[in-house]
Amino acid sequence: QVQLEESGGGLVQAGGSLRLSCASSGLPFSSSNMAWFRQTPGKEREFVAGITWSGRCSDYADSVGGRLTISRDNAKNTVYLQMSSLKPEDTAVYYCAAQDYTKRYYLPRERDGYEYWGQGTQVTVSS
Repeated sequence: QVQLEESGGGLVQAGGSLRLSCASSGLPFSSSNMAWFRQTPGKEREFVAGITWSGRCSDYADSVGGRLTISRDNAKNTVYLQMSSLKPEDTAVYYCAAQDYTKRYYLPRERDGYEYWGQGTQVTVSS
């Protein structure tokens, strides 16, 4: 059973920082591509950042403007999203996602490119 569990969300003032974590189990984690998505009410779930199984390659949505960094610790089966200079428009539920492939070098930006999902963690940025 593949399980992904996000944590680290909360309420933060504009300009502040948060680090989201995604703990995984049941995956060949060190061989699995991972990603973060976010979703607000009435909008499609959108790609935020992705990282390959090796951690050698990463991809970011243009909208994050260099304020977010994705990383992984394969020894802990955990993916992180470091968020800084947060803006109210960053307010969303953030989801961790995993791809049902091993040792692939293509990072999809589409929701359908990932098979496993966590329940999400709320990030609220106040103005």
